[in-house]
Amino acid sequence: QVQLVESGGGLVQPGGSLRLSCAASGFTFSSYAVSWYRQAPGKERELVATITTGDSTNYVDSVKGRFTASRDNIKNTVYLQMNSLKPEDTAVYYCKAVRSARSFVWGQGTQVTVSS
Repeated sequence: QVQLVESGGGLVQPGGSLRLSCAASGFTFSSYAVSWYRQAPGKERELVATITTGDSTNYVDSVKGRFTASRDNIKNTVYLQMNSLKPEDTAVYYCKAVRSARSFVWGQGTQVTVSS
């Protein structure tokens, strides 16, 4: 069964760091591009970062220099390292693995709260 399991969310002070994990089961991540999205209460879901099958990365302007996406194909896991966190980063974060427009899977989401 194809699934993504997310972990690593939590409560952190402004300026702190978190590392989100997205572990794949039932398929091999190396064949998929992986994107991270976030959704704050009352807001639209926002694309935050993407890592391609060739391990190139792209980030939304608001997180550039602070967030880093990476991939470990042996562990079949992708990560989002989040540094210098701000209150506006508070959201539920989702990973999405995409092979094609008709072949993709979403993680269940993990809550990130940045507050003093």
